Amino acid sequence: MRKKTKLIILSAPSGAGKTTLVHHLMKKVPNLAFSISATSRKPRKGEVNGKDYYFISAEEFKKKIREGAFVEWEEVYENQFYGTLIAEVERLRKEGKHVVFDVDVKGGLSIKRLYGNDALAVFIKPPSMQVLEQRLRKRSTEDEESLKKRLARAEEELSFESRFDVTLINDDLEKAKKEIVEVVKQFVEKE
Repeated sequence: MRKKTKLIILSAPSGAGKTTLVHHLMKKVPNLAFSISATSRKPRKGEVNGKDYYFISAEEFKKKIREGAFVEWEEVYENQFYGTLIAEVERLRKEGKHVVFDVDVKGGLSIKRLYGNDALAVFIKPPSMQVLEQRLRKRSTEDEESLKKRLARAEEELSFESRFDVTLINDDLEKAKKEIVEVVKQFVEKE
């Protein structure tokens, strides 16, 4: 009998280092597969449908919401949706892979609710709001207005920390990389 596959959810406020940790995890732990999200936004230069995202129209996205096709979804901006298709999760699990998610806090909690003990919800926490703000400013991808929105959202997202299975504080990237690998290996090896 094949061992049951599991789900690993990494969630964090923007700038906490979640995506960096996901990339590290994918290299270090065998038998993981990354869940590709669906979005209604247009592809950016160099993005490939089915590799970076599943690009679908806002109308198609809304239709799939009505059909219950998503594990989780969110309308980030008007008519700009992001979500995780149930079919994507099941496809990867049928391949015998443990599924890794890089999703926002509310999406992570939705996946955890749906899959229960088959899912590990990891909250990546910045050392402080000051450090988070410095990291976001260093990226130079935000104007002052959108930076303020991101920080306000981060403040709200931090309030959900206690609902996650594990909190990992990313104050030292090398230490955080080791910790995420240990936590995930223990989880996938547990019966």
